[in-house]
Amino acid sequence: MNGEFMHLIMKTQFDNLRLNDDHEYSTNDRGGKKVIKIFKDGSLIAKKISIKNSVQYFGIVGVEDLLTVE
Repeated sequence: MNGEFMHLIMKTQFDNLRLNDDHEYSTNDRGGKKVIKIFKDGSLIAKKISIKNSVQYFGIVGVEDLLTVE
């Protein structure tokens, strides 16, 4: 999964990945820019970037296959 391109995803998809116990996540907060990264088996699969009032969610190509059914 490393080196794959990322595209915009919906907040609900990001939350689904974040709440999955099979995934790990890390946070980073530097000078107004907050980044949350989600990993599966050590590979980055999604991230959330917050800068001031802007929030964007990104996922790797094929991230839909990693979502859990609710």
